[in-house]
Amino acid sequence: MRLLAVIILNVLALVIMPVVAVAQQSLVQDPVAFEKEHFTKRCEGQASFGDHFSTDQDINNDKLMDVVINEGEITCKGEKGPDCTDEGCTYNFYIRVEDGGYLLIATARIYGYDFIQRFGNMVLVMKMHPKYCNRTEGDPCLMTVRVRGTQFVTISTK
Repeated sequence: MRLLAVIILNVLALVIMPVVAVAQQSLVQDPVAFEKEHFTKRCEGQASFGDHFSTDQDINNDKLMDVVINEGEITCKGEKGPDCTDEGCTYNFYIRVEDGGYLLIATARIYGYDFIQRFGNMVLVMKMHPKYCNRTEGDPCLMTVRVRGTQFVTISTK
């Protein structure tokens, strides 16, 4: 009986998960408006957004301006960065596609990031909780990633 329940759950997961994956891959015409609408509803109309809530920059080196959303710049019902923890705040990375619109390609809980040039390409150096570098404490982990198309490719961690 227990084996049958596990099999049924696995089949359900195989059916449901592709639907979730497709939903995550839908195009958004304006990620800033999309995120603001979401948090305005969530905060029951009591949301404000700081100057660094959204950043326009080409993070995947394709000459199209992408958008990075910093949820730490949200004030919800008087609380700044309501979802921020000791592991940082949530950042959402949207890539602009040639056909128009934006695709959410990554969500990361980080302390922040620098956008620098390495070996001729712009890369993100994300400051993360030490656990992402297999440490329990100490300085933040620095994860360097290059965005290739719509995927984050880790170059190094230290």
